[in-house]
Amino acid sequence: MTAERWLRLWGQGLAMLHVTRGVWGSRVRGWPPLPALLGPARALSSLAAKMGEYRKMWNPTEPRDWAQQYRERFIPLSREQLLRLLTQEFHSSPAERAALEEFSAHVDFCTLFHYHHVLSRLQALYDPINPDRETLDQPSLTDPQRLSNEQEVLLELEPLLAQANFSPLSEDTLAYALVVHHPQDEVQVTINLDQYIYMQFWALGQRVGPMPRKSSVGSRRSFFKSSPAERRYFKRVVLAARTKRGHLVLKSFKDTPLEGLEQLLPELKVRTPALQRALLNLTLVVSGVAVFVNVGMVVLTDLKVGTSLLLLFFAAFMGLRASKMFGQQRSVQALELAHMLYYRSTSNNSELLSALALRAQDEHAKEALLAHSFLARRPGGVCGPPDETSQWLQSEVENWLLAQTGCDVTFNGTRALGHLQALTASMGTYQPPGFPKLDPLATVTPPQTPPISDNP
Repeated sequence: MTAERWLRLWGQGLAMLHVTRGVWGSRVRGWPPLPALLGPARALSSLAAKMGEYRKMWNPTEPRDWAQQYRERFIPLSREQLLRLLTQEFHSSPAERAALEEFSAHVDFCTLFHYHHVLSRLQALYDPINPDRETLDQPSLTDPQRLSNEQEVLLELEPLLAQANFSPLSEDTLAYALVVHHPQDEVQVTINLDQYIYMQFWALGQRVGPMPRKSSVGSRRSFFKSSPAERRYFKRVVLAARTKRGHLVLKSFKDTPLEGLEQLLPELKVRTPALQRALLNLTLVVSGVAVFVNVGMVVLTDLKVGTSLLLLFFAAFMGLRASKMFGQQRSVQALELAHMLYYRSTSNNSELLSALALRAQDEHAKEALLAHSFLARRPGGVCGPPDETSQWLQSEVENWLLAQTGCDVTFNGTRALGHLQALTASMGTYQPPGFPKLDPLATVTPPQTPPISDNP
């Protein structure tokens, strides 16, 4: 088979990966318009109502029905770790190891072309609204045109996030995150919902434990030394938000606590927590009383200044001092917030699309490898009713992942079975004869600098 014929077959979808119905494809085009999903109705009424409910609660520690709202789907193993474990448990003989390596190479080859196609389509859709575009400027879009383009990008992005095993955070979870602040977060922010058109979060890799040091905020300035508190945080969070005076913001962050999602949004303001405000006010009162007793009384007795004038000057002095102290405090907190976001941020805008395509490709391959290994030891293999096979696969893989990693992962058996069937049907097309082989990247050798002589 020549390279030209192989590429033609791939373009027609014969050698291209099949993606399970319901995750990609027809489901996307049938969605309601973006405002119905994320628009003003969500930002202003429903979300605000849920925030009001959480404000009435006494010290909530997690969103309501959190175990049902969030289901972890991310497989917390790298490709190399997964292959090593599968080889040790399911493919111990040399022939089985060789067959697994061949199947893994076939998976790599097929997923590479498929997700390259997906990424190219996404980047073509996103390019007209890309705020970081380095190419020549295009004609400016009107706001309705920009919103329409953003809607199309988000609709195409949703199945990619699903394949990458990101879980969407519900509106109730977002309301909790916008209202509740952890006591160890000395830097707190506030937002105005009226400034937003939509906002949506996706997360994976839920953890419960001490936060990584560089991703925590304000812990270095604590007055009392205490051990780091256990926080519920996510290894990765993806944000899509749009303000009325801005554009679509696509960003990815790492090690983000659930109560810290608000800190990732654009158009926010730093606010001083109640305890710090109380301490600052107490400091002002004590220092003001000391100054008034030691200086004010001397001015009254020696300079014969009127009481009302003295009180007026004293009030102006204390007002300026309070403004300066609170301004300095907010500046320090804003600097700490910027420092924290510097370490948490992983990618944004167009680069985020590339990162998501790579992660979806990786999760796709891991699901196919798990399905291949587990169904190989099942009596009858993939034969039998698809529903029964996918349920068996889901149960077996979830129990195995729990035993190997200690993480309770919800495995999509139906999707993995579809991946395996598509890859099995395309076996034999891997590396067809005549496929062009590109030269490796040449190593750039720096030019040699001639020696400098002291003689003229």
